[in-house]
Amino acid sequence: MAIEVRRPRDERELAAAHALREEVFCGEQGVTLDGDRDGRDGEALHLVAVEGGVLGTCRMLVEPGGTAKFGRLCVRSSARGRGIGAALLEAAEREARAAGAVRIGMHAQTGALGLYERHGYTPYGERFDEEGIEHLGMEKDL
Repeated sequence: MAIEVRRPRDERELAAAHALREEVFCGEQGVTLDGDRDGRDGEALHLVAVEGGVLGTCRMLVEPGGTAKFGRLCVRSSARGRGIGAALLEAAEREARAAGAVRIGMHAQTGALGLYERHGYTPYGERFDEEGIEHLGMEKDL
């Protein structure tokens, strides 16, 4: 079965995406549930990577002025190393362009900088702590 990257089909898939975020960010990385659930999920565009269940997810917020804010990218530990994160990132870029965004930005965990650099993202600013994890701002013109 091939991995399919798309918007969640129903509330069940969206709930599975939220559960995966809790598993990865809270369970593995020690982020608080309040830190992950910032109140913006309702306005966000969510994507899922599905293969017999949700293996990865991310979300994007399109802000006024044509900037998309990418975030909450995570992949189930047993599915890592298969290109799922890259596929989600590429799908988010397509969605951002379709929504009229001209730039996409993020607060990237420094452990994932290689993924974003390979996809043409440029770092900006200084490294900073977010929920106990080092991050760096990155952006890309679409």
